[in-house]
Amino acid sequence: MKNFKLCLSYDGSRYRGWQKQGNTPGTLQEKLETLLSRLLEQPVELHGSGRTDAGVHARCQTCSFKAETSLSCPELLELIRLRLPEDIGALSLGEAEPRFHARLSCLEKTYVYFIWNSPQPNIFYRKYSFCCPEPLDTAAMEQAARLLLGEHDFSSFCSLKRMKKSAVRDLRRIELKLQGNMLRLEFSGSGFLYNMVRILTGTLIEVGSGRRKAEDMPALLAARDRQAAGFTAPAQGLFLWEQRY
Repeated sequence: MKNFKLCLSYDGSRYRGWQKQGNTPGTLQEKLETLLSRLLEQPVELHGSGRTDAGVHARCQTCSFKAETSLSCPELLELIRLRLPEDIGALSLGEAEPRFHARLSCLEKTYVYFIWNSPQPNIFYRKYSFCCPEPLDTAAMEQAARLLLGEHDFSSFCSLKRMKKSAVRDLRRIELKLQGNMLRLEFSGSGFLYNMVRILTGTLIEVGSGRRKAEDMPALLAARDRQAAGFTAPAQGLFLWEQRY
């Protein structure tokens, strides 16, 4: 039995997120497991580094799966590429250490959120960014971001009403980069809660627009209440960017 590491990129626009959900069709995991199981003529369980939500994209989603096959990695990669739809790309495939697991072995993940900050429409990026026509104070957003860094209980930034596990996460980096009218927010951490990056983004947008104060961030964290934080930014602007192992 070989253990494989597969790196994918995908446009999440038409999928119901990564994680398969019973008989719910249209998830990336279900589609890819079906493809691999047919190709390798055996049941294949695919593990992703992160469970992206419906409509969220991935520049790089690292996956792992185990299978018995005599095919070499280049041969298997070529067959996978031939069978994938145009909105999913297989970037690389290699044999991993026996204990490697795409999610459990991951030390850090980075997500990137794109905001088109202009009243002028951007037709070609409308599926891959959130349009925010009002001016944003990026200095205030950076001040707020600094106050969110570190190990905290991020219950205020999670859409799940009940969580079986701890909501404590280590948010290591938030970086804002303005390239013309495109504002890019990078989030790196040990892991992220359900909708956490999108709620952090929505909260920072509210700070940038003057609807919130940067110095209120510690109080939002202490509240441990979803209603205390900002809106959930739309899915189409979010990308799972990279992972560190």
